[in-house]
Amino acid sequence: MIIWLQPTSNPAVFETEFPFQSTRHGYEVVRIWEESPELFLQDPALLPLAVLSATQEPNQLLAQVAQEVAKIEETELRQEIAACTQVLAGLRFSKDLIANFFREEIMQESVIYQDILQKGLNQGKKQEAIAMIMRPITRRFGSLDPDIRDRIDALTTAQLEDLNEALFDLTEVTDLVTWLQSH
Repeated sequence: MIIWLQPTSNPAVFETEFPFQSTRHGYEVVRIWEESPELFLQDPALLPLAVLSATQEPNQLLAQVAQEVAKIEETELRQEIAACTQVLAGLRFSKDLIANFFREEIMQESVIYQDILQKGLNQGKKQEAIAMIMRPITRRFGSLDPDIRDRIDALTTAQLEDLNEALFDLTEVTDLVTWLQSH
């Protein structure tokens, strides 16, 4: 089964078969925007998909989904479904409209949100470490070969911290290359 979330002009949205060599593999295609929201509104696990389903009144549907999410008694489950719903709602609605129906705290308490946030923080920390390490490297060795730069970009944050300390012992670009090869 293939589930398409948004309308698209991609012709694959209507394909139901995958030919491979001398075989053909059939599959079902679900285009969420053509499905009735009633099916999705009956099961809390499907509520996130409801916001993308067929309706003449999308804002009213978003409000209805938010009400159904609010009815979920188990806090952790409610937070997870609310977070997923908000993510998928972002494919159809503005951030401000979504915020009108869902409390921001619910999203922030979600483990999915926390995971995304943590990944973003880690990525930002790594980019900052790369920028900090490149200043003294560029000052000492001048412009680097793109391959060397790519190797530095591929280092983990911990390895970048180690390279920062090793910089005191590196006197030539070849020393840097040797260090990168050993890490």
